[in-house]
Amino acid sequence: MYIRWSEFLAVLSNIYKNFILFILIFGFCSLAMPVFAVEEMTEQQIMEEDLDDEAKTGDYYVSDIEILGANIIKPEYILKKIKLQKGDLYDKELMQQDLKTIYKMGYFTERMKAIPIKNSDGNISLKIVLEENVPITDFSIEGNTVIATEELMQYLLPLKGKPQNIADINAAIEKINACYFSKGYILSKIDSVYDDPDGMLNLFVTEGKIDKILISGNEKTKEYVIERNIMTEPGSVYNENIVKQDLVRLYSTQAFKDVNRTIEISDNDPEKYNLTIELKEQRTASVSVGGGLDSATGAFGSVGISDNNFRGRNQRISLSGMVGSGILMSDASIKDHMNYQAELSFFEPQFLNSDNSLMSKIYYRDLGSYQIPLAMERRVGVEATLAHRLKFNPKLSTTLTTGIEHIHLEEGGYNSIKNLYEKNGFNIADRAKELEGGLFFKVAPGFAYDSRDTMLNPRHGVLASARYEEAFGLDGFGKTNGRVIGMVKKYIPIAKKSSLTLSTRGGVKIHGSDMPEIMAFRLGGPYTVRGYKVNGVGTGTSFIMGSAELATPLPFVDRLKVNFLQNLRLTFWVDAGKVFNPTVASYLYDRPIQAITAGVGLKINIPGVGPLSVDYGIPLTNPGSYGSKNGYFTFGAGDMMY
Repeated sequence: MYIRWSEFLAVLSNIYKNFILFILIFGFCSLAMPVFAVEEMTEQQIMEEDLDDEAKTGDYYVSDIEILGANIIKPEYILKKIKLQKGDLYDKELMQQDLKTIYKMGYFTERMKAIPIKNSDGNISLKIVLEENVPITDFSIEGNTVIATEELMQYLLPLKGKPQNIADINAAIEKINACYFSKGYILSKIDSVYDDPDGMLNLFVTEGKIDKILISGNEKTKEYVIERNIMTEPGSVYNENIVKQDLVRLYSTQAFKDVNRTIEISDNDPEKYNLTIELKEQRTASVSVGGGLDSATGAFGSVGISDNNFRGRNQRISLSGMVGSGILMSDASIKDHMNYQAELSFFEPQFLNSDNSLMSKIYYRDLGSYQIPLAMERRVGVEATLAHRLKFNPKLSTTLTTGIEHIHLEEGGYNSIKNLYEKNGFNIADRAKELEGGLFFKVAPGFAYDSRDTMLNPRHGVLASARYEEAFGLDGFGKTNGRVIGMVKKYIPIAKKSSLTLSTRGGVKIHGSDMPEIMAFRLGGPYTVRGYKVNGVGTGTSFIMGSAELATPLPFVDRLKVNFLQNLRLTFWVDAGKVFNPTVASYLYDRPIQAITAGVGLKINIPGVGPLSVDYGIPLTNPGSYGSKNGYFTFGAGDMMY
């Protein structure tokens, strides 16, 4: 083995170069070490005081404390923060703790020291030398689009002109983040902060924009039906409040039994998010056969077929029929007659555009009239209601109802009526007027306001509506009449799950001296003043009533894992109402015209059906000759009328 001379020189040259490099690195480190040592020592000794050897022994009192270097922060403010005060016995350890306290205030750099100076009187004058951080001269905020800069600045401006303080800056940042969070922008935050040499503090906001909106779980429902109920759009800043409203809208379509959302960071942009709407469809088509008891229809049997997601377009179609024995708990004024009803309805949730809905129906009703004594009543009609949600306030909507209805009345007990007419001094010839029906074209514009927190057992908000009804007599213009009807309900939360509902409603005839009596307002029964028979308070051309109802869950029901029972409510209520300008029927049967009742009940709200209730009420005022002081049970499906 041998090594060439040239190779030996090359190896030697490399060793020399590496040696020189090592020397340079070692020399550089040797020069740099004192710098780091000084920095380290300075940081360790920033609290150390300078005191000559004589002052370090014996007891000395502080005669004066002078703060140097505090230009913006008032010396008086600093003196209040430290423990060592004028007149105290000088204590080195306590002084060190005070310097730490000053440093933790956040306004000063680490270059601070305390200098005790011995005076001629044997006491010490203490000089605390400080260096303020660079003062904040101004702020800049970038990245905010959904909250105005002026609104965010209110949390920063109190820091302007003061030395930078990391604790105060962090507190201001937390307030800005909380401001975003309170408005529903839960993904928004201050992402970074840096300061310029001139004291400008720069903040950058990432607001959490949505990259994509994905939909999963829908098999029957068309995707465009889902999308039109989602107000959140790709590219917008994520808002939890808006997304919750989207989920409520989707759930309210009754096409889904469960609606959820998940949020994930987008693969395309780590500063954006993908929103996934997760759906579980429910079976919406149904055939029902049932029966029961109702104050208005008596013992009844019903059959129906419906689909709440017709053709996967969220349209609702329903065909139903019912046969009842007649009105239960009625007085002698109601004809004992079988009750026949049939109805075909169709609902389009978005008619022409997303702000409109259309409900249309064709119906047939044949029953013993509770409006006209001992008469049989038959109604056939077609009706359509267009509702328009206002863009400037989604809780407010306008409605327009139109339809044609034929009302036919025929005698059901002439001899009994004749005796009553004669007994009360009325002319039996006027009976024909009382039995007057007709063919009417109805137009009813109105508005509705709904701020309830939920449609199922609401505890917060207001529900209000008002409409004007004009009925044109097509077979006799003299029958034309107009009336106004209004209602307001206020929901007030009580405890954790209970609620108090205060409601008032009223109606008045505006015109129509020849308005048929069949169109008069009525009070009494499950949908108006409970504790009275149907129509038991009276009928008239106007009315007013109010109610107060406390609804609370049944005790211990929440421990049972039965969804049906979770919607059950025990109610305690008071109803009061009065009829004005009473009709002939009110006089014939000595109806009280005004009434106050109190009672208890059970109510269950079924999604898509509404409230079902059974109540027992006792009159607190005179119930009239045909009423009962002991009150009545009433059964109802749906909410109160008018």
